[in-house]
Amino acid sequence: MTADYAVVESTDQAATLMDPMRLQILAHLREPESAAGVARALGLPRQRVGYHIRELERAKLLRSVGERRRGNYVEQLLQATATFYVVGPRALGVMGVEAGPIRDRFSSAYLIAAASRTIGDVGELRERARAVGRQLPTLTLEGEVRFGSGEEQRAFADELTDTFAALVAKYHDGAAERGRRFRIVISGHPALPADSAAARSSR
Repeated sequence: MTADYAVVESTDQAATLMDPMRLQILAHLREPESAAGVARALGLPRQRVGYHIRELERAKLLRSVGERRRGNYVEQLLQATATFYVVGPRALGVMGVEAGPIRDRFSSAYLIAAASRTIGDVGELRERARAVGRQLPTLTLEGEVRFGSGEEQRAFADELTDTFAALVAKYHDGAAERGRRFRIVISGHPALPADSAAARSSR
């Protein structure tokens, strides 16, 4: 079964993925198709497409999903292993962002580091859960606030911080032998203008 999202954590996989031609091929292969069919659809030479497909298969970004008879020969059908891909921070090796060296938790650098860690951790946990046939429990809250002033923005941040600390203190049970540890990340940043957000989502 094709996954909805896949997090790419291998440097080799990321290098294979980040090629404009291969991205086109993967986008076309969200649905099963043969290499010849992809070449016809993209208007490219069959050998050129075949080379890129072999590299995508080697990187485990494509998989065989069956066969189809076309005239006197049988075509192998291929499909991308996921509908969408996200490149995780571990794919960058030592150049991947880490929160450890960043001291200012109110900085945009710390937010990016925390978001990157979330992508990497959730990607690995999804694979572990899938391997044992289980669902991964997660929680995502998202909303927009339009502050009337800088003072209101600071008051909101102070109240959110105090409420978050109180909830953690209330529900955290360090002695629970069979308890589940969850990492809770709350972040905020200025919202993009509506036209910028719409343009990005349409790409």
